Amino acid sequence: MNRILITGATGNIGTEVVHYLSELDNKSELIVAVRNVEGAKIKFSYLSNLSYRLFDIGKQNSFDAAFKDVDILFLLRPPHISEVDKYFQPLLQSGKNNGIEKVVFLSVQGAEKSKAIPHNKIERLIKSIGFKYIFVRPSYFMQNLTTTLLPELQKNQTITLPSGQAKFNWIDVKNIGEVSAVLIKSFDKYQNKAYDITGLENKNFQEVTELMSEIIGTKFNFKSINPISFYFKKKKSGVKSEFAFVMTMLHFLPRFQKEPDISDNFNRITGKKPTTLKAFINRKKIVITTPKLCI
Repeated sequence: MNRILITGATGNIGTEVVHYLSELDNKSELIVAVRNVEGAKIKFSYLSNLSYRLFDIGKQNSFDAAFKDVDILFLLRPPHISEVDKYFQPLLQSGKNNGIEKVVFLSVQGAEKSKAIPHNKIERLIKSIGFKYIFVRPSYFMQNLTTTLLPELQKNQTITLPSGQAKFNWIDVKNIGEVSAVLIKSFDKYQNKAYDITGLENKNFQEVTELMSEIIGTKFNFKSINPISFYFKKKKSGVKSEFAFVMTMLHFLPRFQKEPDISDNFNRITGKKPTTLKAFINRKKIVITTPKLCI
């Protein structure tokens, strides 16, 4: 029986990984690794096949107990953390010291090409320490429309980014969770490779706001600004420096890159088609138009 430890389990992607793994794999022990165990037990009260461990990426003294007797680690990078040497070096070394051999890391499409983003360094660190690995490299999350970009959408019906007319490939977090669950369950079949997980549509933010306007019936706009202005706009709004920098790079660098490749990995691994943007916006339109709602 495999013991699978899922970090970030109560976040958007972690929740989906837990959900799909609990459906796919009733032979493994699924371990939810979180800072708030009692809160996680409430969140996953509908699932009976979970165990829970205290884990905080900011507290190295939580690592050894969390990683004890674990076979597969599903690793997420918290959005606000970009200091790989400070946080991920001791985390991964603790995992190795405690006998973990297999790591599934949620990376990002294009990570292998860009040393400016922390995912690149984390991937190289996982390899250098000697883990068997799977790198899940999804494209741009549809759920950004209902999380990081939501406050401005609700307040001003606007998206402001330094992305110009750059095209992004759009993927539903539910699709990422499902494909990650399949990869974890069948780790040996897919190991030591990276998998781009994309949707079927490349659209820039102008096209996305036009689609939102058409579906929802409210006029949405896109405004492109320079990256320095965007960075300080985020800082002024209360976003931490590290996260503001990552957000800036994520939305600015694609202006100088070719249009994202569209992969059929999701279909090949799950046998299904990924969510369309139209379906996602229809599913989430009440969230986009109703203040105080999210996700």
